[in-house]
Amino acid sequence: MIKTQKLVKTLSYHRRLIHILLGVNLYFAIQYFDISLWWIIGFGSAIGIIWGKVFCRWMCPLGIMMEFLMKLSPNDSLKNMYQYHKIGCPIAWISGFLNKFSFYKIKLNTSTCISCGKCDKMCYMPALDQQKFSLYKADKVNPGDNYSCSKCLQCVAACPNGSLSYKLYNPLNKNS
Repeated sequence: MIKTQKLVKTLSYHRRLIHILLGVNLYFAIQYFDISLWWIIGFGSAIGIIWGKVFCRWMCPLGIMMEFLMKLSPNDSLKNMYQYHKIGCPIAWISGFLNKFSFYKIKLNTSTCISCGKCDKMCYMPALDQQKFSLYKADKVNPGDNYSCSKCLQCVAACPNGSLSYKLYNPLNKNS
């Protein structure tokens, strides 16, 4: 469990670098091999079944450009654009829908959670709607299962004692 938590923290810390490398390589692979958009949609959907909506925040070439633009914004005017560019993306639609059904989920171990709220501060979903979303409050919706969650895993990395995890979900085992 500790090794997995350490790996998630490392990956989350280097996510933008990973996103740049995968996004640029994917862009050039599409261009060089003349890959059909249908193959990319199929690939994005297949990984959506397994990991949820990871394509947008981990490998989409347009996604990394949008994150770069958001960083340049002196205020929040461009931050809303990140969600808008996904409106026309079929991969975002499909993988967002698959967040609820994906094999890997963001889960909370309520017995070890200290309710510090660091996960909610790192997640952009509770920032959008504090009344609806929370990773640790029982009466709120888990943002990881929502359409808009792109599995950046900053919430998991922010958890000080490893109560949040991103792991293979077994619906038959209530402790998974």
